[in-house]
Amino acid sequence: MKRSEDIDRTFEPEIRNVDLTGQGQEVPTGRQHNTELSVVTWIFVLLFMLLIGRVAYILVAESDRLKSNINNTKADSNSENVIRGDIITSEGTLLATTLLDEYGNQTRSYPFDNVFSHVVGYATNGKSGLEAEENYELLSSHSSLLKQIQAGEKGEKIQGDRIVVTLNAKLQQAAYYALGSYRGAVVVMEPDSGRILAMVSKPDFNPNTIGSEWETLSADTSQSPLLNRATQGLYPPGSTFKMVTTLAYLRDHPADYQQFSWNCQGALSQDDVTITCYNNEMHGQEDLAAAFASSCNTAFAQIGLETDNGDLRKTAEDFLFNKSLPTSMPSSQSVFKLKKDSSAAEQMTTAIGQGETLVSPLHMALITSTIANGGVMMRPYYVDRIETSDGTVVRKQDPEIYRKVMTPEEASVLTEYMTGTVTRGTAAALSGNGYTVAGKTGSAEYETGGTTGTHSWFCGFAETGEPHIAIAVIAEDGGTGSSTAVPIAKQVLDTFFYG
Repeated sequence: MKRSEDIDRTFEPEIRNVDLTGQGQEVPTGRQHNTELSVVTWIFVLLFMLLIGRVAYILVAESDRLKSNINNTKADSNSENVIRGDIITSEGTLLATTLLDEYGNQTRSYPFDNVFSHVVGYATNGKSGLEAEENYELLSSHSSLLKQIQAGEKGEKIQGDRIVVTLNAKLQQAAYYALGSYRGAVVVMEPDSGRILAMVSKPDFNPNTIGSEWETLSADTSQSPLLNRATQGLYPPGSTFKMVTTLAYLRDHPADYQQFSWNCQGALSQDDVTITCYNNEMHGQEDLAAAFASSCNTAFAQIGLETDNGDLRKTAEDFLFNKSLPTSMPSSQSVFKLKKDSSAAEQMTTAIGQGETLVSPLHMALITSTIANGGVMMRPYYVDRIETSDGTVVRKQDPEIYRKVMTPEEASVLTEYMTGTVTRGTAAALSGNGYTVAGKTGSAEYETGGTTGTHSWFCGFAETGEPHIAIAVIAEDGGTGSSTAVPIAKQVLDTFFYG
């Protein structure tokens, strides 16, 4: 008699692959088939989850960018049911509104005419500035459901949400009138938040009449009044770039930068290129602080020769040269071309902010703010919050750190040198006004089509102990920084501190 375990083994089926094709190919058994099916199923589940994740990312993380994209036509279709919202300052000053006549026809109105033209923009013949960036929000309404139903029953349009901007009307007007008839730009920021307080570009235009003047404005290539020079203009930085050169030198000589010594004789020649100080002035014996304060070109040309090219390039790119700026406004990328094998002449000209280096006024304001903020670069922004037409907050913008560019110690040294520029150097006109300023002037020489000239720069912040405001000014063909840009900056700073 067989034991029970032998009987069980007798009736246990043999599992093997069976040739059912007649071609010597084995057909998988049920167990193998199930394994393969499970693998395929999990692959499809994984792909589906990736697809769902991508859709969720677009809907959540990218929604604001996609909604505000100027190519998004869905927003404009809302104009059939929504009255374009207002643009106002935090103090309640109206910058843009929509007027309705007795027949319901809409006209976009700008109470300050040209003053905010580039930063607020226009909404006729296309869109620009904040009118373009916040187009979706201005044509959306988060008013109560009851209000929307009531408007629908009456066949009326609902009022769109309003944009509350970071711009300060007093500072904007001060910057606008201080720049006067000069072509150029003024950018004012809060260093510790990134809030843009003022942004002026000239030549400008009147957004109230842009429809009738469009052909003339768009055809004017000599003045380019529609170009926002604050964000899109590129200029040689001149001596304002010495802030970057100085930082690179500090990093190359951390232990002995204070021992830097130079006897300025007014000129320095190398490789058939001669660098001169302004008006061939001879500054005599200088340390690094004195050379910075007097903006001594020969001293900084020598510093350029003593600083590793790669290190200067890295420092410039830490400050976002050759990179996109973190701003929602259309902006130009600043240019820095010095290479490791560049010549001595290129080293000298680059170190003093000439050569092929180009920068925008917004970028210079960002660099200055970073120094004022202890080396931390904040992301610049223009919109404080989105509200319904009756003041209910829809969304609030909080300050955001973009990157840490330098150490607090490095920022402190630069602040000390920039303070010397004001107390005993080229920006002395900003001293003794009841507030303390740290800054750097610049006289940027250029040549275009055989024409030469000098742009006037100033970049600075106040107060030095607790910075509240940073400013960058450029006046095209304004001459030296001290003669034109510094007085412009003073008018803006006086308005900020004294109203």
